[in-house]
Amino acid sequence: MRNIQDETNLNQKKVLLRLDLNVPLDNGKITDTTRIDKILPTINFLLKSEAKIIILSHVGRPKGKVVKELSLKPICEDLKNKLNENIRLVSKNIKEIKSTDLFNEHDEKIVILENLRFYEEEEKNDTGFAKHLASLADIYVNDAFSCSHRAHASIFEITKFIPSYAGLQLNLEIDALTKITSEIQRPITCIIGGSKISSKINIIKNLIAKFDNIIIVGGMANNLLRNKGYEIGKSIQEDNCDKIIKEIFSLSKKENCKIIYPEDVAVGKNLDGSAEIKELNNISKDELILDIGPKTIKAINLLIEESSTILWNGPAGYFENPNFANGTKEILEIIAGKRVKDKIYAVAGGGDDGSSLFLFVDDSSLFVADELPHSCFELDDEDEELSLFNISAIDVVEVTGLDAGLDVAGGDEDDGAC
Repeated sequence: MRNIQDETNLNQKKVLLRLDLNVPLDNGKITDTTRIDKILPTINFLLKSEAKIIILSHVGRPKGKVVKELSLKPICEDLKNKLNENIRLVSKNIKEIKSTDLFNEHDEKIVILENLRFYEEEEKNDTGFAKHLASLADIYVNDAFSCSHRAHASIFEITKFIPSYAGLQLNLEIDALTKITSEIQRPITCIIGGSKISSKINIIKNLIAKFDNIIIVGGMANNLLRNKGYEIGKSIQEDNCDKIIKEIFSLSKKENCKIIYPEDVAVGKNLDGSAEIKELNNISKDELILDIGPKTIKAINLLIEESSTILWNGPAGYFENPNFANGTKEILEIIAGKRVKDKIYAVAGGGDDGSSLFLFVDDSSLFVADELPHSCFELDDEDEELSLFNISAIDVVEVTGLDAGLDVAGGDEDDGAC
């Protein structure tokens, strides 16, 4: 796979830089700049190489329509401040932009094109749209690993029309997954949290054959508890999951993989309330399950202590409220402590997960992958994820569409609803 750092002459070349700048916005203000911060090394490398940078990204799901609230303007302003560069947001219709329209201002080094998902052609992987994007530059760089599984025009189809390279952050995350897939040491434990079980059902099924332990926490564990006959009150849940949950437990027995779910929980009357620890058989109909309890944390601790490799995605509870953040915090501290003590390999990723890690520690001793691909990590609350975990080191490279042939499909949307 070609790395942009291997390109010897970038001087004055126009570089299409595909990033995932899908940061959380609140009334036009960025509430978490993690994704922006992680791609700064690639931008700085290109600036140092005297390249002309055309940034491509998306925010949210405008579904092919211009949505003012999903403009990249706040991101442009944040990058201006961080890079101390004059960066222009080009609001003109992308389909009408020509290469000669860019970098006309004095000493202009970076421009940002408006939200790619304002154009329905992007998510349709439209050949014409991809070809037009490619015509704007000399080189294409993908540093959006979190999107690299998608068969979208700016990710997959574009690589057919322009020399294509991997960015610095993308390579870091590939290296992390390659290490897991090629140097993996058992026992292997995967902790899967978050809210949606439907988007992870097929992932869990594929994990079973490869992992020794799968710990299911967060909102998605509620479906398992309900399936086991427990009252889950007003907790988040999904319908019609019983059949697939039965398959999961049957397959885990066959493959000798332990499926672990909460033994006790922290409940509240609402998201902003206080926490009360309850046994599973003592949950009321008017309560919400919002975190795991101390018995569950102890059980997870024992499994982590026995593990040599750990993958973690998704919080254990509603960590935005400190009253329900204990499970996520405890898991983090257990993994970080064991990594320092025993030199285990631990990777944490996913939209929610990355946020919670940075909330709790300054140096977690974890490799925090902002977004790993469809392997086992969710992308963000708005995006579905792919539905398999059949990765190998080769798959990791291929899924980016950046291998030598540059002709590997980016994957399909997940249709694995319960």
